[in-house]
Amino acid sequence: MSQSWEIEARPYTPLSAVSNLTPPLSAAAREALAAGTADSTRRAYSADWEEFTGWCAATGHAPLPAAPETVVEYVTALTTIPRPRTGRPYSPSSIERAVAAIRTAHSAANLTPPSTKGARMVLRGYRDRLARSKDPAAKPRKAQPAVPTALRTMLATLDRDTLIGKRDAALLLLGYATAARVSELVALDLADAPETEQGIEASVYRRKIKAFTDTAVPFGSNPATCPVRAVRGLREALAEVGRTEGPLFVRVDRHGRMAPPMFRRGLPIGDPSGRLTAQAASQVVERAAEAAGLEGQWSGHSLRRGFATAARKAGHDLVRIGRHGGWADGSRALLGYFEDSDKWEDNPVTGTGL
Repeated sequence: MSQSWEIEARPYTPLSAVSNLTPPLSAAAREALAAGTADSTRRAYSADWEEFTGWCAATGHAPLPAAPETVVEYVTALTTIPRPRTGRPYSPSSIERAVAAIRTAHSAANLTPPSTKGARMVLRGYRDRLARSKDPAAKPRKAQPAVPTALRTMLATLDRDTLIGKRDAALLLLGYATAARVSELVALDLADAPETEQGIEASVYRRKIKAFTDTAVPFGSNPATCPVRAVRGLREALAEVGRTEGPLFVRVDRHGRMAPPMFRRGLPIGDPSGRLTAQAASQVVERAAEAAGLEGQWSGHSLRRGFATAARKAGHDLVRIGRHGGWADGSRALLGYFEDSDKWEDNPVTGTGL
């Protein structure tokens, strides 16, 4: 994307367009609408909209309402113009999201979204070109599943006598056992994961389905990989430094101490309670995988995907797996994980006589 796009881009949050409605929505109503969208989705759509309005300003197109031809031109541009961060054109999935952001902005402004039929034809042709040239961008990027064998390797890289090692071990194991997204995992407080005779009953707010799940996590058969014992160890370590309430997963500095409040230009930044961010939690997974020498792409989502893969392989009921991890019934994402895990275990070639 050219530098001029960034200079001329006009910040715009799609839901702010509701101010054009008649009668106008109150600030409280706009905030209520925004709360119905996941933070990550809202941030992504907002960034996509800014880039679209910047491109429109640079090329003389009207962003709102946008003509179908404008969306076709924009999608065509995204297939050719390198992104500043990667030096490569947008991936097909990123373009899909950009088109969705444009439609969302129009709907929020009470305008009929432009037809995207032509834009999607361009996108189909783009996918085909990438596939024929064997470009890696033609395939969706998937986080490697943190199945138990990988988890054990990652855990072996941690110094579990330290506060940060106890925290990281508990994060890996509880994240796997609850199949929580990292944003859901770091939102847990100490009070949200009480230990019972059977294990932990974690009250996890599943952001996609907008509901709490009381997720039962039993004791593991191996103490080294038992999520209940790992959380207990973290809880005890936090109590030793005076923390008996508040976030379960907190920032720890390089000296092994709970990180103090952070400031930038005299202003506090980050969670004042020291709560770990979702990005930092994902980095815990990435660092452990790198230290273990594991290949492929690793992220916080590896824990969630690893649970689904291993639970399916263990023969557990599909509905129970989905509800344990907070997937909506019939989730296409979950079914996609099962397809990946079944390609060898339930291969249709097996038994055909070869």
